[in-house]
Amino acid sequence: MSSQPHERLGLSVHDVLTTTRSVRRRLDLDRPVDDELIKECLEYAVQAPTGSNRQGWRFVVVTDPEKRAGLADLYRQGWERYVGMAESAAALATDENSESGTQQMRVMRSAAYLAENMHRVPAMVIPCLPGRIDRSGFGATSSLASIIPSAWSFMLGARERGLGTCWTTIHLMFEEEASTLLNIPYETVSQVALITVGHTIGTDFQPATREGGADAVTSWNGWEA
Repeated sequence: MSSQPHERLGLSVHDVLTTTRSVRRRLDLDRPVDDELIKECLEYAVQAPTGSNRQGWRFVVVTDPEKRAGLADLYRQGWERYVGMAESAAALATDENSESGTQQMRVMRSAAYLAENMHRVPAMVIPCLPGRIDRSGFGATSSLASIIPSAWSFMLGARERGLGTCWTTIHLMFEEEASTLLNIPYETVSQVALITVGHTIGTDFQPATREGGADAVTSWNGWEA
């Protein structure tokens, strides 16, 4: 960790776990994020548990304006493709009068805002893994079992330091182009996500509404429909 750690919010473990949201509209797009602050959060990432005790993770931090703009352009191209997909069209057609429909529309508007302003996001963190993981089965899931917990630890650490993050994957539609932009060896290294990072406007985030809570999605000793 840095010898002089940045100020923290002093949140409890409960608060950090229940209020770490995907932050889009409430990012302060005009305030830079100090490199040392990102480093502090990445120290949590490298403490995460890993599959087979192998720490193959790599993190590419992007703060250069031109490279952020290049990634933003790829992201917007992916976003345009995404909203045209059948799944996205179905989501947009959800009944806005229902609670889930209202929430879904709010998320879509928030995601559209991020796409429009991606070039203004102060910092981006791209978790990477060795090898190509565009395959299904044990190999891919085992690899992701290492990088996803580490990335989530980074995001939790960011929340405690007044930073907002959002896990995105849309730029992966153009992963090879992003690899060229960032000099990532595409044939031997896989990008897993693009995590946007910025100071938040206010810190008063609340737990999300999850219909039915854990009971609605939990079965004991076997699958229950």
